[in-house]
Amino acid sequence: MAKRSSLSIRIVEGKNLPAKDINGSSDPYCIVKVDNEPIIRTATVWKTLCPFWGEEYQVHLPPTFYAVAFYVMDEDALSRDDVIGKVCFTRDTLASLPKGFTGWAHLAEVDPNEEVQGEIHLRLEVVPGTPGGRLRCSVLEARDLAPKDRNGASDPFVRVHYNGRTQETTVVKKSCYPRWNETFEFELEEGAAEALCIEAWDWDLVSRNDFLGKVVVSVQRLCAARQEEGWFRLQPDQSKSQRGEGSLGSLQLEVRLQDETVLPSRCYQPLVQLLCREVKLGTQGPGQLIPIIEETTSTDRRQEVATNLLKLFLGQGLAKDFLDLLFQLELGRTSEANTLFRSNSLASKSMESFLKVVGMRYLHGVLGPIIDRVFEEKKYVELDPSKVEVKDVGCSGLHRPQTEAEVLEQSAQTLRAHLGALLSALCRSVRACPAVIRVTFRQLFRRVRERFPSAQYENVPFIAVTSFLCLRFFSPAIMSPKLFHLRERHADARTSRTLLLLAKAVQNVGNMDTPVSRAKEAWMEPLQPTVRQGVAQLKDFITKLVDIEEKEELDLQRTLSLQAPPVKEGTLFIHRTKGKGPLTSSSFKKLHFSLTTEALSFAKTPSSKKSTLIKLANIRAAEKVEEKSFGSSHVMQVIYTDDAGRPQTAYLQCKCMNELNQWLSALRKVSVNNPGLLGAYHPGVFRGDKWSCCHQKDKTGRGCDKTRARVTLQEWNDPLDQDLEAQLICRHLLGVEDLLREKHRELSGDTETGTVPMGPGAATADPLAQLLQVLQDLRGAHSSSPPGPCPSEPSHLLELQT
Repeated sequence: MAKRSSLSIRIVEGKNLPAKDINGSSDPYCIVKVDNEPIIRTATVWKTLCPFWGEEYQVHLPPTFYAVAFYVMDEDALSRDDVIGKVCFTRDTLASLPKGFTGWAHLAEVDPNEEVQGEIHLRLEVVPGTPGGRLRCSVLEARDLAPKDRNGASDPFVRVHYNGRTQETTVVKKSCYPRWNETFEFELEEGAAEALCIEAWDWDLVSRNDFLGKVVVSVQRLCAARQEEGWFRLQPDQSKSQRGEGSLGSLQLEVRLQDETVLPSRCYQPLVQLLCREVKLGTQGPGQLIPIIEETTSTDRRQEVATNLLKLFLGQGLAKDFLDLLFQLELGRTSEANTLFRSNSLASKSMESFLKVVGMRYLHGVLGPIIDRVFEEKKYVELDPSKVEVKDVGCSGLHRPQTEAEVLEQSAQTLRAHLGALLSALCRSVRACPAVIRVTFRQLFRRVRERFPSAQYENVPFIAVTSFLCLRFFSPAIMSPKLFHLRERHADARTSRTLLLLAKAVQNVGNMDTPVSRAKEAWMEPLQPTVRQGVAQLKDFITKLVDIEEKEELDLQRTLSLQAPPVKEGTLFIHRTKGKGPLTSSSFKKLHFSLTTEALSFAKTPSSKKSTLIKLANIRAAEKVEEKSFGSSHVMQVIYTDDAGRPQTAYLQCKCMNELNQWLSALRKVSVNNPGLLGAYHPGVFRGDKWSCCHQKDKTGRGCDKTRARVTLQEWNDPLDQDLEAQLICRHLLGVEDLLREKHRELSGDTETGTVPMGPGAATADPLAQLLQVLQDLRGAHSSSPPGPCPSEPSHLLELQT
């Protein structure tokens, strides 16, 4: 059994932020930190005090994390970015909110006394004696202390206070991972109630010492336990903090914590087999579990449940059968062709998830070049006469105002070019489209044509396909390319307007240029010739797309199975340590890297022949490198063993925080089941004769910081985790168990309010009764399972004791 925690985060917008720039505005962005570790950075919204981000993230964490904090920053080109304020949630706070936090939160001032991080290793014991014995405190080491000096480190020492006496350790220079191994003793008076206080400080020669955090230990509890040793989290000095709320503005957030206890695979087999059987039987099945699940799922949970079901059936090879069943159910309750798949039904939500999970690489191949061109051109585009801005044109000294007609004509030309390029790229992409998507659209096309066979509904099968492909996949990606990983930053106002108009044109083509779509915005008329031509192109494309036979499907799947698809690829800078020479940023070399489920490879260019750098099975850890090592906070290290079994380290530099965390996530996910994963590592480099982080001289000694193998970001191309998806479905069904029982009584004609008959004698022809029995068994398995990893499925992750 494994315990997993995940944070669903949506950073919506900010309002009433203070002006940090001389122009009376700010350039705000957000940084999300978990236990003071930066994991997310939003895009910068320029020149505004009320920024909108609308960015969503899913972060997987170990259940032991302490807090998540949202920092609002002001980006500056020439100086260090300003901190505007922060919002912080402890794990306990989020755990007490089953539906999570949704709403506005006031930004609080960032107080240096509260900005502490790290842990300290202490051994505390009571030595018997007269009259009250002695209190012995051994300060062993600390890890991940806050860097307070300009060199990216600190000069830490520890003060131990008890009963009016203070003792100090020596100062360890230039380290956030100091080792002291010093012991202090205090006279212990009988019945003493005073607490033992251990404070960590950063020593400064000229200015005041900086506070690094403290630990307060109850002496009464220690006297009862006699001895205590472990890692203690450093706490802020809240007695000195002065928090200012309200004057720094507010941040609108949606934050939800989900703790899952994932049972061994065998526990979920009855549930998975029952659901798979229902999908295989389709509409001919007796129980119709899928429509019952849809009926008992509230609208706000439907997207989440649809995604979990879709991933479960993808892993079982039944995704197209599951979606085909949903198509039939939707068509069975639809009487008007123009309302088909327009609601937020389970079919619509499942298809959205299906296209994102399976078709994102295809989307990037078709849309990527067009989106890049729009961003690079930065042309002013507007078709609505009421919004046209007239500007000067011409060379120096010959400026003249551009007429409205000229603006509209140039805008129409630009949009026609972008729309034409997009449609051409789409028409050429039939073979590039994943076979499972083509087969699913083939089933959809056939089902709709069977339901609406008359000539007046000739376009309905095409519109059914485009309602998902264009309206729910391509158009949202065009309007918000950052959310679909097509761009690293949000578009500015001018580019956003161009993208919006292009998305509208794509929607008109997807709607088959119906009179209703034309009537909505008459000023889109200049694009009509291209739209009409696009409709013909799109119908021809869909005809070819759905024309896939079983043999071709198998051939395509066989071809793809022989290729190891890249999990992540991109440009990085590499440095591998050799000898004792100095390590500087200038020694990094730019290369194109590709991570697959087999190896991490590199090449000079994306099209060059790749060379294997690290075999996937040899990876032992993927972690960040502290900033002082290379003068950059965007360097990671991949610790691995070579073919001879010797430990090696590759240092890779990324260009930004988000890219760093995405690479770390990808590396950790693909190596999660590797044997011999490290529980500790060195966040510094071995320079000269010692580690730069902890000054330890043993190059192969145990690391000074714990690894973070379980901290990952959820991505669209994540490997499928069947047990986790089954647990998420199980949790949802247990939450609506009362509704399921009520539905069973309704279908069986039993008006009694008692329990539904269960057990081995329950009718095998009643899938809903079987489902209720399975849920009852799973509830019992959860309540009886001991905490920690299941003995039959040992965890390979080694973690330091805390």
